[in-house]
Amino acid sequence: MMRVTVDMNLCQTHAQCVFAAPEVFALDEDDALVYDATPDDTDPRALDEAIRACPVQAITVDET
Repeated sequence: MMRVTVDMNLCQTHAQCVFAAPEVFALDEDDALVYDATPDDTDPRALDEAIRACPVQAITVDET
């Protein structure tokens, strides 16, 4: 299982992760980032792209 973590102290809500992996990342009604910390059926390539796309490198993924 994967564990996704976003350091919200670093996140500046550029939303590049939302474009790369919309099944994991989204913006809420206040344009704040929300995400699924334990996605089941996520394309690992999309998640890798989201990590690379984050301009402040706020996203990490651990395999558990």
